[in-house]
Amino acid sequence: MRAPAAAAAARVRRLLATRRGRRRALRAPVALCTAALLPATWLWLTAGDRVRTEATVPSEPVAVVFGAGLLSGRPSPYLANRVHTAARLYRAGRVQAVLVTGDNSTTDYDEPTAMRDQLRREGVPAVRIVLDYAGFDTWDSCTRAHRIFGVDRAVLVSQDFHIRRALALCRAAGIDSYGVGVAEPHDATWYYGGVRELAAAGKAAVDAAVRPDPHFLGPAEPGVARALAAARTAGGRSR
Repeated sequence: MRAPAAAAAARVRRLLATRRGRRRALRAPVALCTAALLPATWLWLTAGDRVRTEATVPSEPVAVVFGAGLLSGRPSPYLANRVHTAARLYRAGRVQAVLVTGDNSTTDYDEPTAMRDQLRREGVPAVRIVLDYAGFDTWDSCTRAHRIFGVDRAVLVSQDFHIRRALALCRAAGIDSYGVGVAEPHDATWYYGGVRELAAAGKAAVDAAVRPDPHFLGPAEPGVARALAAARTAGGRSR
């Protein structure tokens, strides 16, 4: 084993001994870094100027809130902030209904119901809240919002490091959307989320290109249409 290793080390030394060799040695890592960053660049370009604040986001019929984990059955701090932002958008008249989409893959893990309960506590009527129990990832949430719940226009609510991926995937799914990026302290969780997005951008690019069916498709559901009908009956006023 030593002889092959020594021979390989010698080849590397010879390669790096010349300027041309050093340039050749740099090309591979530069190419790899460029390829890794292309999906993230695509997300930024696709989202464009669609990331807004609560005060500047255009009014749209529906807010779509993405799941972000539970702690002891209640929304995690990040998820609670997403839901809180959606409730404020509703009370400000920016949206007339809220679609909460998350993971309910087991009987004892139910993100949508926990999100609905918080919205109710924050003054959003049950008739204006719609639950998607099969939003297992961002692509599933976006494509189900369009194909199952009939959402064509929406305000997306997520943390600032995730909102551009949500915008790009919902656009690919057929939803004309704006995004409100919920600001968070730049703690370890925030940095982890940012690093994770670099890896998730690659999957997002594949999903946008291939547009696979979600894990669960199923028949169309009238929940969003009913919530918007209730809004029209109420004259568009929050109650």
